[in-house]
Amino acid sequence: MTEKSQRAASQVLIAVSVVAALSGCTMTPWGENSSSYNGTSGSYQTGNVPTGQVAAGYYRVNPGDTLPGIAAAYGQHPQDLARWNGLLPNASVTVGQVLRVAPPPAGVSPPAPAGGSVAQQGALLWPLRGPVLKSFMPGSSKGIVIGGRIGDPVKAAAAGRVVYAGTGIEAYGPLIIIKHSDSLITAYGQNSTLLVKEGDAVTQGQVIGEVGADSRGVGSIQFEVRHDGHPVDPLTWLPRTGG
Repeated sequence: MTEKSQRAASQVLIAVSVVAALSGCTMTPWGENSSSYNGTSGSYQTGNVPTGQVAAGYYRVNPGDTLPGIAAAYGQHPQDLARWNGLLPNASVTVGQVLRVAPPPAGVSPPAPAGGSVAQQGALLWPLRGPVLKSFMPGSSKGIVIGGRIGDPVKAAAAGRVVYAGTGIEAYGPLIIIKHSDSLITAYGQNSTLLVKEGDAVTQGQVIGEVGADSRGVGSIQFEVRHDGHPVDPLTWLPRTGG
C-alpha cells in the first residue's frame, strides 16, 4: 500500500463524520428491518421484512432523507415525528431505519427519547451469524468480536457506500468501512478476503468480505458502529436474536 493510501485510510478512520478514531482497539462484524409499536411495553420494536415492505403508517429512510423532510412529505410536524419514534427533534436518521409517520393509536404512549441516543434495535443486520466472543466495553474497546468459520461471508449491516477497503491499519487487518449516513458508519475488520472496493455502493445484507482469523487462529471478525463519530455498542443496533 502506498504512503498516500495509508494516509487516506487513517483520515477516514479519524474523521468524526465518517469514522472517528479507530485506534488499535477491538471492533466487530454483522439483516433487514421493519418497525411496530408494542403497546404493552410502550416501545417500538423492529423485525425482519423485505426491503421496501413496511406497515401502513411507517416509512423506511432513504439516502438523503432528513427528519424534517420526511415530516413535511407526510404533512406532520418534525417534533411530532421525533416524539412518535422516541427521538430528539434534531436527531439524524439512518438509511434503512423505519419510522412511524402517522400518530400512534389513541391511548398509546410513544417512547421518550433515551438520553439523546437514537439507537434503533434491529436497524442493522448482523454481518455474521455467530457467538459474540468479545463484548463492547466503553473506554476499553470500540466494538465487538463475532466468531465464525474462516471463509464464511461477511455482510453489510445496512445500505451505504464503502469509504475504505484495505490493509493499511495493522490492528484491524483487512478492513472495510461503510458510511450509511452523515452520522452512522460501520467497520468490519479481520477479514480474510475483501470483496468490495472504495466507492462501491452496497445494499443491506450484501456480501462484502470473508471471515478471517485472529492472532490465535480463531475464525472471527471485528465489528464497530460509530454514531456521530463516537463508538457505540453494536448490540443496541442489532436484532436481539442475532449472533
